[in-house]
Amino acid sequence: MDNKLAKIIIAVVIGFFMLKTCSTCRSSRNYYSSNPTVSSWEKSPVDKLVRSLSNENNFSIILLDMDSRSDGYFHQYNVLIEKPDTILTQQTGWEKVSESFFAENINNMGMEIASKKDGKLSKVASPAGYNHYIGNEKYGHWTQRNGTSFWEFYGQYAFMSSMFNLMTYPVRRSYYDDYYGGGYYGRRSYYGPSGSNMYGTKSYTSKTGKSTTWGSKPSNFKSQVRSQVSRSSSTSQSRSYSSGSSYSQKSRSSSRYSSSSSRSRSGGFGK
Repeated sequence: MDNKLAKIIIAVVIGFFMLKTCSTCRSSRNYYSSNPTVSSWEKSPVDKLVRSLSNENNFSIILLDMDSRSDGYFHQYNVLIEKPDTILTQQTGWEKVSESFFAENINNMGMEIASKKDGKLSKVASPAGYNHYIGNEKYGHWTQRNGTSFWEFYGQYAFMSSMFNLMTYPVRRSYYDDYYGGGYYGRRSYYGPSGSNMYGTKSYTSKTGKSTTWGSKPSNFKSQVRSQVSRSSSTSQSRSYSSGSSYSQKSRSSSRYSSSSSRSRSGGFGK
């Protein structure tokens, strides 16, 4: 009789916990469905690229182009993978990004927005080439022009001068020293000395990037998009804080990546 009573008590306790667990799951689902700004976190295309390159010790991801369309926001990237004897480069196709990620990087076109150096990952925006190639005597050297020191790539790496926009905006030694000596590297975005816009969307699209999709858009269109994503980002953060969560809504990206060893500079990365 005691054994039967014990079994009944155990069954009741198990049933109670099962009901409580199901109730918690339902409450969680209801909470997230009624709070769109607290949806589960979605990886951006850059996060997926970083994951696909997890076995690489040195790489750079540059925001090459961006666009706003009726069906969402999009990015296109240049990827450089540093190998012992070569540099592998690849250009991705258009990848859909969330509105918040687009807003976060709207000033970073032409810049490196993610990189890994000697196995250490950084997602702080920086001038393209600063973290790996500029200042690295394996790829070039500092040269004097009219009393000012500029970076110059060796002939076999001349393509990087174009990729990093050095033909339009040569890298002065003073800028490079300011980036590393001013506490920017790995900590905060660097757009040029004394808060200037030497790097980033504004400078890139004013000259070199005019032929890009974003650079070819009318100024009023770009201003409207900037205003829209800025308001949406602020509203999303405000709602997120008021709901007691630090998560913001992320749109789902259908893109998938895989590692690539191609030297081509066109086409989808890992497609």
